[in-house]
Amino acid sequence: MYIIALGWMFVVVLMAAAEAMASSVVGGLLTLFFYGIFPLGLFLYVFGTPQRRRNQVSSSQTTEAIRPETPSRRNE
Repeated sequence: MYIIALGWMFVVVLMAAAEAMASSVVGGLLTLFFYGIFPLGLFLYVFGTPQRRRNQVSSSQTTEAIRPETPSRRNE
């Protein structure tokens, strides 16, 4: 997944540099943001959701395994 992101950012940086050289620096910055940073952040968030979910489940299972069982108050 990260190789795709790295390749995409390479292409976008080259596009932004070409835009900045040809017309304006503002156009290059807007190209970098709207073609690169914003879509890439969305891509990484959406495709990282399954891993975050697995980490959350694993973390909760680890927490339950570490936490000692306490006797209930009904049995006292």
